This record gives sequence, C-alpha cells and structure tokens, in this order.
Amino acid sequence: MDFEGPLLDDDSNFRAAGGQLRVDNAAIERVLVVDDSRLQRKILTASLEKWGFEVDQADSAQSALDMCAMQEFDLIISDWMMPGMSGLEFCREFRAKPRDRYVYFILLTSKSDKNEVAKGLESGADDFLTKPVSAEELRARIAAAARIMKNERDLSEKNRMISSAYAEIKVLYAAVDRDLNEARKLQHSLLRDRSVDFGTARASLVLRSCGHVGGDLVGHFRIDAERVGLFSLDVSGHGIASALLTARLAGYLSGNSPDQNMALVANGQGVYSARPLVEVAERLNRMMLDDVDTEHYFTMLLAYVDLHSGTVEILQAGHPHPIIQRKDGTIEVVGHGGMPIGLLSEPQFDVSVVHLAPGDRILLASDGITECADEAGNLLGEEGLIEIMQASANVKGESFFQALLWDLAAFATKEDMDDDVSGVLLEFIGSAISETPDTQGRAGSVGKAP
Repeated sequence: MDFEGPLLDDDSNFRAAGGQLRVDNAAIERVLVVDDSRLQRKILTASLEKWGFEVDQADSAQSALDMCAMQEFDLIISDWMMPGMSGLEFCREFRAKPRDRYVYFILLTSKSDKNEVAKGLESGADDFLTKPVSAEELRARIAAAARIMKNERDLSEKNRMISSAYAEIKVLYAAVDRDLNEARKLQHSLLRDRSVDFGTARASLVLRSCGHVGGDLVGHFRIDAERVGLFSLDVSGHGIASALLTARLAGYLSGNSPDQNMALVANGQGVYSARPLVEVAERLNRMMLDDVDTEHYFTMLLAYVDLHSGTVEILQAGHPHPIIQRKDGTIEVVGHGGMPIGLLSEPQFDVSVVHLAPGDRILLASDGITECADEAGNLLGEEGLIEIMQASANVKGESFFQALLWDLAAFATKEDMDDDVSGVLLEFIGSAISETPDTQGRAGSVGKAP
C-alpha cells in the first residue's frame, strides 16, 4: 500500500500546525490502527502520525477491544480479514458496548461485493476503504469523518447543555412548587370555619381550587347584632396573579378587620353599620380601575342577611344567580345579572331583595359549578345545579357541599375540576336570635383553596 504523496493543504477540515496537519476543533485526535500485519500497521501509522494524529496499534481484534476498554479513541481503522476475530466481528462487538461518545469506524478490505459492504454497514462500520489504500483517499475519508464527528460532538454538547438547563429548571420548579404549596396553606388559613352558626341561621362554605392557588373568594362578616354579610366572588383567570388579587379583596371584605371592610361604616366606639350595596360595588370598582394595575376583573355576589326577619338584600355583579330553595324543595332563581367589577368606569349592578322563611335556604356559588363540563364538553348549567339541589333537598350544611362535589365529579367523570369551585349556603332557621359568643368582626373571609 502506498501512503506517500502530497497532502491536501486546502482541505477545510485540516490546518497547518508546526509542519503537521491536524483536524479542526480536535474532532479526531487519537486513532487506533488494528491489523495482524506488523508492516501494514507501521506504514499506516507513519502516515497518520505525519498528519498529526496520536496513533495506537493493536495486532488483533481482541487486543483492540481490550485497549478500547482502557482508552478513548476518536477513530478506529481496522483490517477486515484477521485471524481469530475478524474486523467485522470486532466492529459488532465494539458497537455493542455502551459509550459516552461516538467513535468513527473505518474497515479496510479487499472485498468489493455490495452484499459484503452491506454486511459491514449492518455491523456498525461507518466507512470502507478498498486495498490498496491511497494516501489521498484515506485523508479525504478522515476529513469527512472529522466533519461528522464535529457535528456529533456539537450535538452532544448541546444535549448536555439542555440536560443541564433542564436539571436547573427542575430545581427552580421544585422551589416554586414549595412556594405554591405554602401559598395554598395561607389561602386555607383564610377559611377558619367552614360552618358558622348565627343562631337563627347557619352558613356553610366550600372552596376548592383547580390548581395550587386560585381566584375564588367566599366569606362572611358580622354587621351588627341582627345582620351578617355574605359574599362570593370570582377573579378572572387562574394562578398566582388571580390569587394575589383575591387576597387583597379578602382584606376589603374582612370580618376580622371591620375598619378595613369596605362594606362597613364606622359609627364610633367600635359600632358599625352596613354601607349601601351599590356603593360598596362602586368603591371596589374604583379601586380596581385606579389603584390596581391589572387586566383582571371579578364578579361578585354580596348579601346582607337580617337574622331576625329573614330579609336578604343581594347585589349581583356579573356573578351566577343566587338560588333559593324553599322548605318544600321548590327553587327560585334571583337577580338579573349586573356587570363585573373592574371592567367599566360606570357599571350597572343588580340589587334584589328576597325573604327567607324558616326552613328556606339560599346558595351563592361561583361559575365553577355551572360551567363544570362532562367528557363531551356539555356544561352542567343552572338547570343541572337546580336538579342537584332538588335531589339533595334534605341534605344540610357541609354535607350538602360534600354531596355537590361528588355529583360534580360524577358529571365530569373526574375528581379534579377545570375551574375553581366555591359557594356559600345559608340555611334560615328563624327562631329568636340566640345569645352567642360571636361579636362584630369575628367572622372572616377566605381565598381559594384546593
């Protein structure tokens, strides 16, 4: 075999360096030559070293496998026909072992039959050189191998960077997930009581988020000895931004801090009265437009309940209609809708007045109930909610909401809802107001919780 001749100085994959030629970007630096002929190894090694490669030699396929287990190579040039294990078998064995990076494999052979070449490719060889090998062809094949190896190394490095970035993202996600879990606990803490006894009436509350945190809010507050306030609201969107706005609104309707409650007017010496419902909604609307820099808005039901007479004043601002269920099980839908808060500078709100008799109850609920969808995309709707209430006419208090959640899960054929579910159920008993330890401001408000 003749390996002498002029070098390809203009090949883009080689560069002059100290009188030698090396592969750009060190794509190929170390080469293993495998041949049972000492002379053939010497000739081939001389040319490769002249071109600037580090070369190791093996006189058999088994020796080459042992060397590969101890040393990393970029390129293997192996004779096909060798005693014991052939170059083809060596290639197959070499490819069967796991490696951190790809190694280019060239077989030297006097075989020119296409079936033999195909067999070599199936065994894992990347290229073939037919004996006798010219220096020009060998150099050109190595240049092609260098281009392939460079692309493979670049791709491996990019994959490594992606894997590293993914690992960092997982760490960040875990930190965010921990924070969201803490935020969920804080929202849970806003709902201290899921059932409140007002003496002549009982209020039950439910709040279930479709994510870690949500934008629904339900709650109650004491106005005076004979009246309480109830509310149900739903901030647009989901997630952290909605939850933050919900937390702020919780302060504006808080029973624990009546001096901060927009629905209450201080009359001096810790005595409060109710602000007119429309005025409350207008104040909240101005707050949203002037003070809160957000695209979010919210819908709301705000009700003042007279615990003595059973009279309920209800403001509706784009929220689903309140539903009254009389003692005999009949249903009445209240209100005409009204506009959401935080969209327009002069919205129109709807105010209704209803009277509850002993044994009646009223439900203030979010659209996460009526907009619950089944597998086909059909919504439960107001009619579906009414059917559930009629079927659960004799189910009281917190048990009513437990039954409601079961019915929603059965309708949607899944336990996790696509939207937040929240509501307040007030059951009017109607006897004389009992003396209770409740004082003005004891009742609280809640932010969405799973």
